[in-house]
Amino acid sequence: MPELPEVETVRRGLQPAMEGSKILKAEARRKDLRFPFQKDFIARLEGQTVTGLGRRAKYLMADLGSGDVLLMHLGMSGSFRVLDGVNDSAPGQFHHPRSEDRAHDHVVFHMSSGSAIVFNDPRRFGYMKIIARNALEDEPLLKDLGPEPLGNEFDAAMLAASCANKKTSLKAALLDQRVVAGLGNIYVCEALYRSHLSPRRLAATLATKKGEPTDHAGRLVSAIHSVLNQAIKAGGSSISDHRLTSGELGYFQHSFQVYDREGEKCQTKNCGGIVRRFVQNGRSTFWCPKCQK
Repeated sequence: MPELPEVETVRRGLQPAMEGSKILKAEARRKDLRFPFQKDFIARLEGQTVTGLGRRAKYLMADLGSGDVLLMHLGMSGSFRVLDGVNDSAPGQFHHPRSEDRAHDHVVFHMSSGSAIVFNDPRRFGYMKIIARNALEDEPLLKDLGPEPLGNEFDAAMLAASCANKKTSLKAALLDQRVVAGLGNIYVCEALYRSHLSPRRLAATLATKKGEPTDHAGRLVSAIHSVLNQAIKAGGSSISDHRLTSGELGYFQHSFQVYDREGEKCQTKNCGGIVRRFVQNGRSTFWCPKCQK
């Protein structure tokens, strides 16, 4: 499933075509995706100007002139492409070619900019929902989300406070969207490797008995910032379905230091360890037992 860097890459690709443009016509070519479309879905979109296009965790959020917000989630296989009458472009991609089957073009926004924004989703795990902006704080999909890992408030003290009393593993804590929003399996593995912390380490060890952040917390926050910014710059990681709106592939997968490198030599200087894989909380974890403690 696309993680924060992939969704942010898609947002940046869609922004020029959507922001400041009016939705002249909206099409929902089926009654549902992962969830049914709201009965007034089309009516609340048509004629509205997209005043801003943001992101919260793994969600795209389009602010509308009416005061509504269009919440969009890519799911497992969802992707957008931008049609401008001359070139088709895609704002965010993955390792395998995006679906070319137009039968899976489920939602289309015809913009006053002259572009058409097409959402294609073969597995239909994506979804869209319109929410009044003044009701966002109570929206079940959003209200329990933790801080943005690239936000100004996210630092070692905040992460330590969130993990202080947890009895779960460090990896499980980082995958908990209530602790930090937008991280997924790939970037958690990479951040833990770069901070030399074991995925099996207890999350509570990020805080002292007084609740203050340990050096581990500082290293981990720095690694999270680094890996996310690097991945966004690379257009995300294209593993199975993610594509840019231009149709191109992200290429951060070529910069993985530990993820999907089972059996390879550890890249940490003078380590000499071998990358191992084990299943943790139902997900593959890649790590170096020698240098990650």
